Amino acid sequence: MLLSTTSTLEGRQIQYLGIVSGEAILGANVFRDFFAKITDIVGGRSGAYEAELRKAKAIAMGEIQEQAKQMGANAVIGIDIDYETIQVGSGGSMLMVSVSGTAVGAS
Repeated sequence: MLLSTTSTLEGRQIQYLGIVSGEAILGANVFRDFFAKITDIVGGRSGAYEAELRKAKAIAMGEIQEQAKQMGANAVIGIDIDYETIQVGSGGSMLMVSVSGTAVGAS
């Protein structure tokens, strides 16, 4: 399945089939939160959070591909990816990735 952030596919006829979306919300455990805070203070990258974001993105992208396939599409265009952190309880957080796009038949 062809995936694109652009709204057109150069040289291809497009039949619009509908909007598809996928979401993934993953908990980041207390230890990851703690070490991420330390990383924020001393600088650097938080590998644990990066891995969780990649995992959430893969889940959400898989959902839009599955929805598009069920609609008879062979491509999803105009893909938009949004990342959010949701604060839960006293200091905990969850990572949310939402993906949307337009399922199309491209020939």
